[in-house]
Amino acid sequence: MLCASDRQALVDAVRAALERDCPASRTVLLGSLAAGTADDYSDIDVERVVPDREFGACLVRAEQVLRGVRPVAALRSDPDFRHSDGRRLLFVRFAQVPLFWRLDLSVRAESVADHEDDDRDNPRARAREGEWSRPASALANATGAVKALARHRPDEARGLLDRGFARIGEEPAQLEVAEGGAAGRADARWSAAIARLARAAARQEPQLEPLAEEVVRLSEEYHDVGR
Repeated sequence: MLCASDRQALVDAVRAALERDCPASRTVLLGSLAAGTADDYSDIDVERVVPDREFGACLVRAEQVLRGVRPVAALRSDPDFRHSDGRRLLFVRFAQVPLFWRLDLSVRAESVADHEDDDRDNPRARAREGEWSRPASALANATGAVKALARHRPDEARGLLDRGFARIGEEPAQLEVAEGGAAGRADARWSAAIARLARAAARQEPQLEPLAEEVVRLSEEYHDVGR
């Protein structure tokens, strides 16, 4: 059973490996871990700033570098920045690590590191249809819904599920959320909706089936935490 200290050790190892790979680069911890507000479900947000001339090479080596820390189960690129010349966002899932602890690795060239919105509205930076996996994104939404329910945030969970079903062209689940979300429960109806989304995603992309079943098991494990 991994704990917060294991997550911190993973963070430290990731940052050290990235900085060794390119000594002229630097990494910064972001999000709730940096703010000191993390809980057991918080993911890992790291920004890596690299010299402009090293941007492409660092991206090419990223998975290999991360595999030196821990086996990588999957690495995806945010479709909004898939072809950006100065910014990428990589979603990294390590093997034998809780699904909640995904690494969101922002890689930016030095010249654009201080500009949050660079390429966000640039259509040429976005992935073309077929260059990213809608089912994989839907599975990430299913995992996020489990996390939201564990945090007693049913409105957030409902939004994640709705967007996940929309990504793969499936009808959304019929779920009742109490006004304001305060009285929502992570009961078996939610677990069933998460399972339906996960398995629908796997039907569209069969190689995702092991991950989908892991998400189903996770939803069953956490389905009554909101009671």
